[in-house]
Amino acid sequence: MKYLLLVFFALSTIINAQELNCKVRVNVESLETYYRDFLNDFASSVEDYMNKTKFYNGEWEGNRIECSMDIFFTSASNEVNYAAQVVITSQREIYKSPNYTRMLTVSDNNWTFRYEEGQSFYQNETSFDPLTSFLDFYANVLIGFDLDSYAELAGSPYFTKALNIVNFAVTGGASSSWLNTTSSYSRRKLVQELLDERYRPVREGFYDYFYGIDYYSISKKEAQRLIVKFIDRVYAAKDKLDVRSVLMKTFFDTKFGEIIEKLKGYQDAEGILIKLKKIDPAHAAKFDEAIKL
Repeated sequence: MKYLLLVFFALSTIINAQELNCKVRVNVESLETYYRDFLNDFASSVEDYMNKTKFYNGEWEGNRIECSMDIFFTSASNEVNYAAQVVITSQREIYKSPNYTRMLTVSDNNWTFRYEEGQSFYQNETSFDPLTSFLDFYANVLIGFDLDSYAELAGSPYFTKALNIVNFAVTGGASSSWLNTTSSYSRRKLVQELLDERYRPVREGFYDYFYGIDYYSISKKEAQRLIVKFIDRVYAAKDKLDVRSVLMKTFFDTKFGEIIEKLKGYQDAEGILIKLKKIDPAHAAKFDEAIKL
C-alpha cells in the first residue's frame, strides 16, 4: 500500500523542466542609501537563476519545490562587495491535501560575495564562485531533502553535490563561513552529517516521518505509528550523534510544532514526548506543555 500510494502520487503530478519555484525577497534597509540602488535587480536575478537553472540530474517529475529566500543585506564595503544574512525555507505538498508540510528552515547568517549591478549569473560546477555557488549549494540541499521524503536516502547524490561545493570553497580560499564554525549553523557540517553513516538512521527515518504526514488524512493511527517509528529510530541513535548536531537542530527547529500537533491523541503521547525532550532538548519546554494538555 505504501509504495502504491507513492507511485500514484508521482503519476498524478506534472513534469517540469526545472526543479524549484523559489520566491526571493531582499531587504537593504541596513545599507547606506548610496549602495541600495546597485541592488535593484538583485532579487529578480537570484530568482531567475534558482528557477531556470537545471540542478537535477535527470528529468524532474512532479511539481516544483516551493521554496523561498529572504536576503537581508548587512553591509557593503564598496559598490560590488556585500554581506548578507539569508533565511531559506522549503515545503512540499501533502498527499491528497491542499496543505503543505515545511521541509526546511535555515538561517544562514554569513554570506559574503561580489556582485556587480546587472551582471549575469552562470552555473559552474567545477569551480567556486561566492555568489552562484552559494545558490547552487542550497538548491541541491533543497532537492536532497525533498527526495529523502519520498524514498530512503534518495537525496544522497544532491547532498554529495552540495558537499563538493563546500570542498571547492575550502580549497579555493573562500570565507570562513564555508568551514565548520563555532556558531550553531554551518553549511559544511550540515551536509557532512547528512552523508555521515552515524546519521543514516535519521535520514532513513525521514521517509517514515513524511509518509506518516502524507497518510495522516487517510489513517491517523497508521500515520502516528510511522511518526513514532521515526522518533524511536532517532532516539536509538542519539548517543552516537553530535550533541551540537546541525542536522538535528535544523530538522527539529523546522518540525517540532508539527510533531506535537500530529501526536495529539496518541496512546503513549507522554512517553514519546519524553523521548523527544532527550532528542531535542532545545524545545523541551514545548514538549512539557504538550504533555500537560
